[in-house]
Amino acid sequence: MWRWIGRRARLGIGSAASKLQPIQNSHPPMNLDPAQVQRCRTLQFSNLSNFLVSSKEKRVVLFLQSPKFFSHDSRDAGGFVESQFDSTDSGTNQGLAVASADDDVVEDGNRIPVKSESDNGAYLSLDFDETSLATEGFTSAGADDDSLAGEDDQEKEIEVREIDVEQLESLLSLLQSRSGNVDDWSLESSLDEMDLSLHEEFVVRVLETPLIPGDNLISFFKWTLKKPEFSATTWSLEVIVQAISVGLTSKCAYTLWDLIKEIGEMEKGVLTTEILNELISLFSKLAKGKAAFEVFNKFEEFGCVPNAETYYFTIEALSRRGIYEWACSVSEKMLDAGQLPDSDKVGKIISYLCKGGKAKDAHLIYLFAKEKDIYPSKASVNVLISSLCRGNETIHSALEMLEDFSSEDRKYAIKPFSYVIHGLCSIKDVEGAKRLLFKMIDAGPPPGNAIFNSIINSLSKVGDMEEAKKIMNLMEGRGLKPDVYTYSVIISSYVKGGEMGDACKVLAEAKKQHSKLNPVTYHSLIRGFCKLEQFDQAIKLLREMKKYGVQPNADEYNKMIQSLCLKALDWGTAEKLLEEMKENGLHLNGITKALITAVKEIEEEEVGSREVAIGA
Repeated sequence: MWRWIGRRARLGIGSAASKLQPIQNSHPPMNLDPAQVQRCRTLQFSNLSNFLVSSKEKRVVLFLQSPKFFSHDSRDAGGFVESQFDSTDSGTNQGLAVASADDDVVEDGNRIPVKSESDNGAYLSLDFDETSLATEGFTSAGADDDSLAGEDDQEKEIEVREIDVEQLESLLSLLQSRSGNVDDWSLESSLDEMDLSLHEEFVVRVLETPLIPGDNLISFFKWTLKKPEFSATTWSLEVIVQAISVGLTSKCAYTLWDLIKEIGEMEKGVLTTEILNELISLFSKLAKGKAAFEVFNKFEEFGCVPNAETYYFTIEALSRRGIYEWACSVSEKMLDAGQLPDSDKVGKIISYLCKGGKAKDAHLIYLFAKEKDIYPSKASVNVLISSLCRGNETIHSALEMLEDFSSEDRKYAIKPFSYVIHGLCSIKDVEGAKRLLFKMIDAGPPPGNAIFNSIINSLSKVGDMEEAKKIMNLMEGRGLKPDVYTYSVIISSYVKGGEMGDACKVLAEAKKQHSKLNPVTYHSLIRGFCKLEQFDQAIKLLREMKKYGVQPNADEYNKMIQSLCLKALDWGTAEKLLEEMKENGLHLNGITKALITAVKEIEEEEVGSREVAIGA
């Protein structure tokens, strides 16, 4: 006869209770008096294993473990330390484990005398040296030592429920062999024919068994709820939700949620925050944001209070589906409730919201976490600063965040500082960018070319070339070599002001520093000379480009030819450039070709007219 230990919630030892099994044989220990033999037979007791000892009352909890489904490895149960050793008793080969709540392990290779101490046949008493360790029923092992002693040292007896082995094995065989797609009616008919003895331990044992399709588990659970001898409990609901979470299928998840809703609406108090959190997490893994949000909105109706994990899993699920508006509403409720998960999850929430363009909401979470001394990862902080710098109204919020960097972190924070510099330049706050640049020079991180280029570019755009040159000199003084982009920005600014001489000087300096320039550098100068109708200088630069690794493109030739034809009416030079294009494998568009022909014909007509006039 198998015997099953009662609810593990009352035992308080986590999953250990679910592994308790009956003993197959019923032979009593050696050296017992007849009364003890009778009590051992009552308990179906053959081997001693897995003793858990209370440090306060020195009471032993006996767990009878079956070798049929589970291993005999020593396990940590509910905070207790187990230690196994071989018994010298010739009748015992499984060994004995004794552990106390304060982690003191008692080991004794000799046979342990057992004596009677109660008239109740289900109670045994074992003596270890000078300490009497008595078990008056199965004591509950809670999460802490006080749960063992209880108030006024009162122990709670746990009801021992019997499980019919044949029924269990037949049921498991049915559920594991049938396809998960079988209809409920067919499965229920088979279950009705089995005439099962239902109770909570039996149902939970089935739900915890692996390799059963999720559909079958749910169908079985629905069937049990129709029976008067069984009703849904928190424990059974926890187990089935965990079982379905392992399978990770959308169909089972939605079916389970429908079942949970029905139970929650009919039986108040049976659902817990942990059960609903597990459902939200399941929907998050399946990227079912709307379903997760529906579970979140049912907390109040089911009498559950959302915790930090609730908010995190809901925001995660919504973000995975791109439903950022709803995610922001959940984050607002999270802040109102003052509930924040750990720093790693806070960082993920910030990253989710930034990805959805909700930098302001993410910044509020960052500020609240800062008040609570919760510091998200550096990567998520960088993402937040970058996102804040994309909006004109939030750049200064990003600037304030830089003050939160420690002196050590500043050394490696070049990216966030660069984001802020670029942001300040984009809103034309050049003075703010310069102040931050000087702070970086004094306290770190050391600014690179990109930061100097941003400020030089901004100064050039507003025409403050003197200050731009100072920044470039500062750049060179720090051992940085101005890149081609820096020179191009300054040249472009000089050209816009018509200062072609200064622009050419910068070009000459750039040639000394770089053997290869870029098309932008020449393009600005060529257009500037064409605007001033200094076509000789423009053509000279066009032909010089190859020398510095820049290949003129069709657009460059096209604009040059148009300028020659329209402003200088120099179709001869235009035709030479056309020939160069052909040699370089470039093709001139038809409009520009027609323009050359038209200018040529106009000039020929004018020459002919003048000759006729002279002849006349």
